[in-house]
Amino acid sequence: MSGSNLTRTAMLLASLSLAGSAALAAPASPFVAMAGTWSGGGVLSTSDGQQEQLRCRAAYDVAGSGEQLRLNLTCASASYKFDLASEVEYHGGAIRGSWTEASRNASGTLSGRAAGDHVEAAARGDSFSANLSLTTRGGRQTVSIQPQGTNITSVSLALNRR
Repeated sequence: MSGSNLTRTAMLLASLSLAGSAALAAPASPFVAMAGTWSGGGVLSTSDGQQEQLRCRAAYDVAGSGEQLRLNLTCASASYKFDLASEVEYHGGAIRGSWTEASRNASGTLSGRAAGDHVEAAARGDSFSANLSLTTRGGRQTVSIQPQGTNITSVSLALNRR
């Protein structure tokens, strides 16, 4: 192999390895796997030990190349209803955005981390705060919400893609 062919081959290999490294360095957004309409149910637990079955519907609209997410989640039980909307952005593993809950006229910020199929976030507002955990695997999604400062102590959901 001549010197110029060897140089070209080395440059090609170097550029391919750099392109592969760049792809590995930028994690894929977990929002892409969430896109679509989901439904299912779960359990809402209260501080007095009561539990109520929930029925839920969720819609995730993903924009850009997966960095923007708009969520609408509605859940209801015999005694409770919540109607949550949020807009969230993903950048390099971090998520940040805002949320509103229509039935209680509450709103606030959302921040956390996302990696692979899992999202961990904290929702904060003037009258409400909660920690959230969400995992999406194929057509199934699990959501765990741990509110603070309310008589609701936990919400656990299992949703299926429709």
